[in-house]
Amino acid sequence: MNLAHLLQRKALEHPDRAAIFSGTQAVATHAQWAERAARVGAHLRAVGLTPGDRVLLFMRNHPRYLELLFGAWWAGLVAVPVNAKLHLKEVQWIVENAGARWAFVTADIVPDPAELTGLDGVMEVDSAECDAWVNVDPGKGEGHIYIEERAPDDTAWLFYTSGTTGRPKGVMITHRNLLTMGLGYFNDVDHVDPQDAIAYAAPMSHGAGLYALPHLMAGARHVVPASGGFDAAELFDLGRQLGPLSLFAAPTIVKRIVDEAEAQGLTPEQCGQSFKTIVYGGAPMYAADIRRALRTMGPRFVQIYGQGESPMTGTALGRAHLADTAHPRHEARIASVGVAQTPVRIRVAGPNGQSLPPGEVGEVLIRGDSVMAGYWQNPEATQAAIRDGWLWTGDMGALDADGFLTLKDRSKDLIISGGSNIYPREVEEVLLHAPAVAEVAVVGAPDPEWGEIVVAFVVPQPGAALDAKTLDGFCLDQIARFKRPKRYEFVEALPKNNYGKVLKTVLRERVKEKAKGKA
Repeated sequence: MNLAHLLQRKALEHPDRAAIFSGTQAVATHAQWAERAARVGAHLRAVGLTPGDRVLLFMRNHPRYLELLFGAWWAGLVAVPVNAKLHLKEVQWIVENAGARWAFVTADIVPDPAELTGLDGVMEVDSAECDAWVNVDPGKGEGHIYIEERAPDDTAWLFYTSGTTGRPKGVMITHRNLLTMGLGYFNDVDHVDPQDAIAYAAPMSHGAGLYALPHLMAGARHVVPASGGFDAAELFDLGRQLGPLSLFAAPTIVKRIVDEAEAQGLTPEQCGQSFKTIVYGGAPMYAADIRRALRTMGPRFVQIYGQGESPMTGTALGRAHLADTAHPRHEARIASVGVAQTPVRIRVAGPNGQSLPPGEVGEVLIRGDSVMAGYWQNPEATQAAIRDGWLWTGDMGALDADGFLTLKDRSKDLIISGGSNIYPREVEEVLLHAPAVAEVAVVGAPDPEWGEIVVAFVVPQPGAALDAKTLDGFCLDQIARFKRPKRYEFVEALPKNNYGKVLKTVLRERVKEKAKGKA
């Protein structure tokens, strides 16, 4: 089993169908994509790489990304995708930890390839040398065109976690894992037609890039915006020109797309000229935000819950769930992350692994063919994360009687104040309904009397005035007194990582430093 066979299949079935776009410009048909991938794979083998060796992709979103990714797979190699916003020192650590032998880079993030060390080669993807690799036969005979066979459980994609608590861990994602993810997409997330177009606005090194697989399976188009990243106005325009786009986006990006729709004064029908499906995930989407998105843009949204260790595969909250406003538990459902996707089982467990009854909060566990093989060269972390075949996600949540999963928080984000458990997300959901609140994040701060107290970091809407007394009164009308924030910090922005997730570790450090200053 090798994922490169998916590309070869489409190249044989529809060789002349446009497949990869840079903006509105088609740059490769399926046949050209496959031919270029085969040549890249042959060159990588010719310079001495052997099946199982690691190839780093340290690139901004680029039309050549997919050609190089599949070229690595064609040769039986392991792709190591790295977010383009990481510091070079962080990337160097990944190079060494992964034992990578080759790297493809873009000049905007690595102006001098010699800055990355310990590799057999570093190639800039817009260079004449890379052009030659992609377009010139290496002259190794007919044998070079054949795809290297791999076992289903061989690693295809070595994904390094964001590392907000210590060094990142390399998640070993296999060919079976990614094939399972791709096939599950059609049943649980979205139907894909050949005329559809997946746009890569979020980093291709992360979830957005993985969605290339189901869209390749369907023979759809792959679009890298000319900007190489996210620009809401550009995406609206691109969809109007190419046909409605699909994309994966973090909730922060969804909010900016909705902002743009409102700024342009678009109706939901007009939004449908630009977007077919927006899959959101990777961070909490608050109920107030998805209600606004549906009002503004119509039924174009699907939520997924997964993590790097079970890529894009956990639960799904589909169009039908979001649209079923007549259901007596609709409000609870839109605040959930949906039901288990077809390839996996989901359960909620207590500390000893026992399944908890509906409504009780515990750790979310996932089991299925999407779950990683383990952490690269880290057996201790693997044993802690996978027990008896179940992935312990570190996320806290509860299942209802219908199988809908509602996340509370990461287990490390739980606040215990005066012996009572407080889930920050519950408080955040309330504060987001308060007038003039744009964003909010809730963390625990050390307290000598209570153990921890609740602190809310609040971003006001532009030009709005907020005060703690007003927000405190709002909370007291909505939630138990012990859950309300004891302190409010008004800030211009929340710290976020490269994928748009709020860095609560940074916020916790802020409150600790403030507490030290008062001591």
